[in-house]
Amino acid sequence: MADIHAQNAHAQDAHKHEVDAVTGVSTTGHEWDGIRELNNPLPRWWLWLFYACIAWAVVYWFAYPAWPLVSGYTSGLLGWNSREAIQADLAALHAQRAAFAGKLDAASLEEIEANPELLAFARAQGRAAFGDNCAPCHGAGAGGAKGYPNLNDDDWLWGGTLEQIQNTILHGARSTDDGGHMGDMPAFGRDGILTRPQVFAVADYVLSLSGHTPEGATDLEAGKQVFEANCVACHGPEAKGNPELGAPNLTDAIWLYGSDRDTIVATVTNGRGGIMPAWSGRLDPSTIKALTVYVHALGGGK
Repeated sequence: MADIHAQNAHAQDAHKHEVDAVTGVSTTGHEWDGIRELNNPLPRWWLWLFYACIAWAVVYWFAYPAWPLVSGYTSGLLGWNSREAIQADLAALHAQRAAFAGKLDAASLEEIEANPELLAFARAQGRAAFGDNCAPCHGAGAGGAKGYPNLNDDDWLWGGTLEQIQNTILHGARSTDDGGHMGDMPAFGRDGILTRPQVFAVADYVLSLSGHTPEGATDLEAGKQVFEANCVACHGPEAKGNPELGAPNLTDAIWLYGSDRDTIVATVTNGRGGIMPAWSGRLDPSTIKALTVYVHALGGGK
């Protein structure tokens, strides 16, 4: 048995000192299925960098918050954490804005727009607030998307005056806020209010109101009768819409969900009721005023 161990040790030692004929590198003595491992150790600089990273990690564990506990975490020897740093930065920003924020709170929306200095501050603050809170739906340039209104044009579901814009921002649309806009469009087709032929007829008539020529439409008069019996109450006898109910103007070329026949049929069939959150509990009064002035100044405010 001792002879066998000696022979194995001798064979492994021979493999360690064996030089690969192709690469000229000595082997480690490890072999798998006839494949021998070359002895290529990592570069010294890489190893020292690796050890330095380990040392830095150990220092970081003790210097900064790192270890979770049962009901908290280690605070670190430096006593620093990102939450407190952000709170300090916000406090400094609020202190910097305090003078103008107080003026915004004391001034009416009309007075803000009449004061060049206040207007410039409100637009700058409103632009930042818009990017943080409104851009995910309305887009960075407020151009909107399918189902999200374009705030650059002069077409407003709930009104485009300063007061109306502020009210929409404060209370939202179809939100849980008590002052929010609550107009909903019924699902005329799904709920059986209109038959399928009536849905198609009124969709063709609505298309014709904005100058489109619906393909395959045979009787626009029938669609007009359906419209007068079911849609006039919200959209008005001339289909110009009603900001009090959030009913859009159907005679222009601006469409929130699309102007093709299939989309309009889907709208009449299933109804529409987009939701905008109320920002009164999320943004402070001066920020809401600044946001109102900024949106009004985008080009579509009335």
